Amino acid sequence: MSKLEKNVEKWFFATRWLLAPFFIGLIIAILALLFKFSVTLFKLVIGVFENTAAEVIISTLTLVDTALLAGLLLIVAFSGYENFVSKLGVDDHEDRPSWMGKVGFSALKMKLISAIVAISTVELLKVFINLAEYSPDILWWKVGIHTTFVVSGVLFALTDYIARRP
Repeated sequence: MSKLEKNVEKWFFATRWLLAPFFIGLIIAILALLFKFSVTLFKLVIGVFENTAAEVIISTLTLVDTALLAGLLLIVAFSGYENFVSKLGVDDHEDRPSWMGKVGFSALKMKLISAIVAISTVELLKVFINLAEYSPDILWWKVGIHTTFVVSGVLFALTDYIARRP
């Protein structure tokens, strides 16, 4: 191997660090979600006696939705960093999630589509609670988009199943 080739490959390998700011950005997005979560929780708590049951349920579902999205971002940030940039040096930490270091691209794709379907389900449930506020066209679009996410998830799973078969 020539010296030029060796240097090009070293430089090429080092470019993986260009992805690190993306994963740091996802952690910053989690902080933004934490702020929105806190605001929603605060409004829920101070308005619990004045709000209708539907408003309390919608606020609670918004909290669930936000928590699901934050968890999704964390999974993408951790596994993306470990798969593409560098291994996280927390092997001996007692709180290290069991999936860390084991989520490859295929598993990440399945976690991603599962979280998207869960988030879409929560959003659709919020719509059904306030059904009177939506026109039939909007309802069909929302159900159609959710169905597209579900079908995409099934197709991703089927593709992975076919690819893993001997």
